Amino acid sequence: MSPGHFSRSFRAAFGETPYSYLMTRRIERAKALLRRGDLSVTEVCFAVGCASLGTFSTRFTELVGESPSAYRARGHERGEGIPACVSKIHTRPVRSREQHSDTGIP
Repeated sequence: MSPGHFSRSFRAAFGETPYSYLMTRRIERAKALLRRGDLSVTEVCFAVGCASLGTFSTRFTELVGESPSAYRARGHERGEGIPACVSKIHTRPVRSREQHSDTGIP
């Protein structure tokens, strides 16, 4: 299967490109690591597989609505007793239609 065909098929099935899906998963994992509070933003960036702190911070801010450092500094005590599998559902970054501008597709 060609990369272009794979990308089109993936988008048809999941509603977003493979890159967007991957970045959403990385940001989801980054949020969990930042809530722990024991890693710096740079360490979290590399731990989730991003090679550029600037790109990571930009994508994080686009999806979450605040910078990684602001998210990390905010109190997260309310969710401490919630199992990770449940908290993922409620804290998953949601990509809005306007955020598809990187693909040129509405």
